Amino acid sequence: MRLHATWLLLLSFAVAAQPLVVEKQRFTLDTFTTANGQVIAPVNIGWEAYGKLNADKSNVILITHFFSGSSHAAGKYQADDAAPGYWDAIIGPGKAIDTNKFYVISSDTLVNANVFDSNVITTGPASINPATNKPYGLSFPVVTIGDFVEVQKALLDSLGIEKLHAVIGPSMGSFQAIEWAVRYPDKVQRLIPVIGSAYMDTYSVIKLQRWAYPILQDPEWNNGNYYDKGQPWQGLSTALAYITQDALHPDGFNPRYPAISADTELHQHIDAQPLAWQQLLAQARLRAEKQDANHILYLVRASQLWRAGMADNWQQAVSRISAKTLFLPASGDLLLPPALSKHSEQAMTAAGNTPQYAEIPGNFGHLDGVVGISAVADKITALLD
Repeated sequence: MRLHATWLLLLSFAVAAQPLVVEKQRFTLDTFTTANGQVIAPVNIGWEAYGKLNADKSNVILITHFFSGSSHAAGKYQADDAAPGYWDAIIGPGKAIDTNKFYVISSDTLVNANVFDSNVITTGPASINPATNKPYGLSFPVVTIGDFVEVQKALLDSLGIEKLHAVIGPSMGSFQAIEWAVRYPDKVQRLIPVIGSAYMDTYSVIKLQRWAYPILQDPEWNNGNYYDKGQPWQGLSTALAYITQDALHPDGFNPRYPAISADTELHQHIDAQPLAWQQLLAQARLRAEKQDANHILYLVRASQLWRAGMADNWQQAVSRISAKTLFLPASGDLLLPPALSKHSEQAMTAAGNTPQYAEIPGNFGHLDGVVGISAVADKITALLD
């Protein structure tokens, strides 16, 4: 009897250790009208699901992804994949977002950055426009965080899901999560914006313009018409290098790259580039293989235009949120610093809905909202319960 119990216990550990194997699914809208009145036809969106939907469809949690991410939030496509989804540490059986309890849906945004990843199937400027049989390029309409939410709502409507136990997302995903709670307060019961805020201030908007600038200045970009010749690699790689640097705190960045004191060439040649920059750019060039320059520009613009409610007064918009809310900025975040989350929390409090607020510790800056999320797993679990 004791041997049998021990065997069962070991078996349960073995099962728990197995990776969550997931499948990318496709949702198609025949037509979608953007906030600026333009029509995209059709629209394809990639999405994933973890856990089991209960009978009355009341256990749904929606995960909205960050700028350079995708709907691959947890699990693996194949058991031998090198790495799981970005929030696998908190999504799964027995984890903070417990798939034994919840049906977790993760959805791509329009214009996903990773368009050349074989697991990304979402419509954007690099997609073929059926009207011309060529990539959309800059004929693709400017899209907003509100558009991302409306496509996600169409997906949930197609599944017969009318309420969300929670909406949770990091960075640009926090924008989407907040917009969900503003637009559909009767549908969103809990809200967890991670490393984000209810608005973008001018300083942050201009910081993001630095990401767009190298692409716009690269002659190979050619006003967005480069698909027959290839990506504007220099502009795209430089943009991705800036994105990496801005997402890291110096304490997380400096140990990863050579110290300037090791750069003897810098003393001899004015055109010499720091070794740290050369490495950062080389890493960015590898990432560029899966990404698209126009898609980066469109995501920059969607982020720059962000304010809750997508109208002039974001403070008034957040007054419509009725969800139980937990803001989770990262203490060392220099990209979307905690002050933005704090201002958002204060605006909600002034409107009569007092959110919870806690900071994610760590030395990776903005990236602590992804790689350090386990540090606040207990706070996420508490809000979801």
